[in-house]
Amino acid sequence: MNANKVLGMIFANIHEEALDSLTAMRTMGSVPFCSRYRLIDFPLSNMVNSGITKIGVITNANFQSLMDHVGTGKPWDLSRKNDGLFILPPFNVGSAAIWGNRIDAFYGNKGFLEESNQTYVVMSDCNNVLSLDYQALFDAHEATGADITIVGVKAPMPEGIGSVLCFDSVDKDGKITEMSLDRNDGRDIYHSVNIILMKKYLLESLITTAHSKNEISFQRNIIMANAKNLKIYAYDATDSFVGTLSSIQAYYDVSMSLLEKKNRRKLFSADHQIYTKERDDMPSIYGNESRLTNSLAADGCIIEGTVENSIIFKGVKIGKGAVIRNSILMQDTVIGENSKLNCVIADKDVNIKSGVELSGAPTFPVSLSKGTRI
Repeated sequence: MNANKVLGMIFANIHEEALDSLTAMRTMGSVPFCSRYRLIDFPLSNMVNSGITKIGVITNANFQSLMDHVGTGKPWDLSRKNDGLFILPPFNVGSAAIWGNRIDAFYGNKGFLEESNQTYVVMSDCNNVLSLDYQALFDAHEATGADITIVGVKAPMPEGIGSVLCFDSVDKDGKITEMSLDRNDGRDIYHSVNIILMKKYLLESLITTAHSKNEISFQRNIIMANAKNLKIYAYDATDSFVGTLSSIQAYYDVSMSLLEKKNRRKLFSADHQIYTKERDDMPSIYGNESRLTNSLAADGCIIEGTVENSIIFKGVKIGKGAVIRNSILMQDTVIGENSKLNCVIADKDVNIKSGVELSGAPTFPVSLSKGTRI
């Protein structure tokens, strides 16, 4: 399958309730990740790396940060005369209604789908961090003759995001014969990561029918309801690095797992680069008494204290005598002298004065909202 026949669709707002303190003023796709990226960078880069040239980003509310980040799509080579990147906010005649669900969102963008000349549609959410070869997905879809192909992983069931599609029974060829929602028996479950490929006309037909019946669940009313009518296949991505951000705890755990070199090499492969908007900064400055151990630090930082097992974003300032352990400090956060932080997630522009001690636990990190002053 030629990738230029595939239209990419990304949901930027889905599952925001899972990361409530990080998505209060931004979309899920805008959430910072791993010292220099945003979550939308991963589905965007996966699509571009496979050769997709037209991508629509369906957004809902609080999308100013998202628009500032993606811009015209230049970092992903999507700033072009034909095709390119399209931001798709809510719009109805006379009002800007908020999308209630995926079916409403697709139906509201029916015009965009109809005007696109691609044959297939691949859709993705932003809450799964992974590096995936979409071309292999396209080839598998074509080889099996599937009507719908869904990317899945065999892993513990994510909690906190709801309506996770589980593959209860899959035959030797990968065809899904039985499905359920949110099955959790304490073991690894073969479940969807909400990357779905199908023909565009089929999606348009399914969405139109579901919308006419006032149906609201894409998984239940479109996928599961057509399990016997359509050939629905699973594409196993278990061998890839897949981090599902289903809660603040999951965000912390997935971020910390990338301090391990083997996980970073899986996610940030030379064959499948992850692109992002660059912010030009000077190199980071390290004081004479500073010490950095097993940590990721971006450009533009001033670090004069101790940093251990932590992720430091651009523009962070850490004063003399400060000790940062097992923490995530996002862009332009300032830590005063002699302060001590352990298991803390600090959003952008957090300012912590000198001498403050703040500690969570690996199983219960403290999360500070954007602009917090302590």
